[in-house]
Amino acid sequence: MSNSATAMLVSAAIDFLRAYPPFDRMEAEALRFLAEHVKLAHYPKGARILASEMGVARTLHVLQRGKVRSKPGGSASVEHSAVTLGPGQCFSISALMAQQPSSTVYVARDDVFCYDLPADDFFSLTQKSTVFNLFCTQHIAGLLNQSQQQLQLQLAQRAGEQKTMNSPLGAIIKRQPVAVGPETSIRQVVELMAARHLGSMIVVDAGQQPIGIFTLSDVLKRIVLPGASLDQPIASVMSPAPLTLPLAANAHDAALAMAMHAVRHVLAVDEGGCLQGVVSERDLFKLQGAGLRQIRHAIDSAASIEVLQHARNDVRQLSLTMLAEGVGGQEMTQFISTLNDTVTRRVIELNLDRHDLYGIDWAWLSFGSEGRDEQTFTTDQDNGIVYLLTDIMDREQTQLRFLEFARDVNDDLDKCGFPLCKGNIMASNPELCLTLEEWDERFACWVREPEPQALLNATIFFDFRPLYGKFNLAHRLRLSLFRQAQGNPLFLRMLAQNALSVAPPLGRIRDFVTDADPEHPGTIDLKKYGVRLFTDAARVFALARQVEATNTVSRLKRAGGLMHIRPDDLAASIEGFNFLQLLRLRHQHFEQEHGRPGDNLVKPDELNEIERRVLKEAFRQARKLQARLKLDYQL
Repeated sequence: MSNSATAMLVSAAIDFLRAYPPFDRMEAEALRFLAEHVKLAHYPKGARILASEMGVARTLHVLQRGKVRSKPGGSASVEHSAVTLGPGQCFSISALMAQQPSSTVYVARDDVFCYDLPADDFFSLTQKSTVFNLFCTQHIAGLLNQSQQQLQLQLAQRAGEQKTMNSPLGAIIKRQPVAVGPETSIRQVVELMAARHLGSMIVVDAGQQPIGIFTLSDVLKRIVLPGASLDQPIASVMSPAPLTLPLAANAHDAALAMAMHAVRHVLAVDEGGCLQGVVSERDLFKLQGAGLRQIRHAIDSAASIEVLQHARNDVRQLSLTMLAEGVGGQEMTQFISTLNDTVTRRVIELNLDRHDLYGIDWAWLSFGSEGRDEQTFTTDQDNGIVYLLTDIMDREQTQLRFLEFARDVNDDLDKCGFPLCKGNIMASNPELCLTLEEWDERFACWVREPEPQALLNATIFFDFRPLYGKFNLAHRLRLSLFRQAQGNPLFLRMLAQNALSVAPPLGRIRDFVTDADPEHPGTIDLKKYGVRLFTDAARVFALARQVEATNTVSRLKRAGGLMHIRPDDLAASIEGFNFLQLLRLRHQHFEQEHGRPGDNLVKPDELNEIERRVLKEAFRQARKLQARLKLDYQL
């Protein structure tokens, strides 16, 4: 074909494609690349253009003329499930992205012409065009939403009929808020609360923005016992800077905020920060019925380990309810971790009554998944202690006091459903009950000599987070870690290499590699071969860029921004990670429901088609993160 004829065909393809999304917004250079690499193919009426028996999808089809009927494979008799595609629409994106056979059958309704783009050129186009890449990513996100809905339906059957915790705060608020100015007297406020049967009063400034809150419990603590004058302004006894959330926030956002900040009210505000309503624990209790207020009250006021044992069971039931209501994997693990933190703190407080640690600066540290705010239903203990040793203190005697205390705390946590760590990563281990200087030297040694055991230790202990005590000790330890890591590029390179030691379980012939563990054939360990790939990469990114966050999603967001990773690529990675977490939570719940200890071993063959496709996409996102590590560290 002559050059002029080729140029005419390319020009004609560009003119056609420009009339349809996403090509109408595509960059000029990328659009020309597409037009130069497509071939116009003819499919006669009744031809099967794409089907699962044709093997792995190798072509992107953009319909140029005619109509194509698509329907799920194996659903030939279900006509309402069929969809008709017209000119400008493209198909086989998800199968191409997943590099697997299409689960949908595409049949020509009449004579059809398609612009066909080979798979290699398709992937090149996703790299050349941000617009096209986002279009494909959003297509996968649509599948993820479908999968989430199916997970939700399965869990909802087990959780019973509950009102939704996905309700926006604007839908929960039933009445106009009652508020007063800061100069209003205490007497007037108390009288107004009694007359309106209010449990709280909001204090607002001249612009109706909340600046404080006063509750019934404050009457005894701040007025009756101190003998405060009722003529004083309410500003003198209110709690300043009340917790606020936008009206669009969900009920589970409010529940998480209350749990994290140990408060019983959240104020809903509009875009301008003006007060629109008050949401209390009682409101949330009415919504989800799982007893959030009772759980929190039971934990905070528990006088014995037996009470905490019951509260821990309630935490799990509440988590199941939230899963059934469609709360995402990130929110779920963070919610579980937050309430588990509350149980741990109460266990520590109960044991402090029996151990004299007065006058010592110290902090209880959590490691691993707890340190990352990513606990699931199945989790053991990973903790330690850091403390300051003054000149007048005996090092051996001080450590013995801490070890006795830690042993009791570890035993009580075990009774509350947090099993003792088989690897002895617990504060009762003398190797993990150290002064700040000893922890500093321990970290420095691992960084200076990144041997295999040191790298393994780094993946556990560098995800530390303070739970109780002097939080500034943990902050000082993290700043020291950053200095050490920055001063030793070899360590970061070795840590990156360690993160690449496990590859995503994607097969060349089969969809998934499931024979890595001979003791559990047909399964994939979603923690070892899935979640870990994201957490390991995020850890390296965070250490290299001095990001203090320990949570994987937070690390990816903050470090990803500093690394100039495209927002759509970053969002896809986070969605993939959250999907794996959600699958783990569902699987662990089902296992425990049948009397088995929850694990992370999922059989891909038992997943439905959508879940399998999204699982494969999640592993592809992990592979992308690993590719970035290889590029950054030339591995």
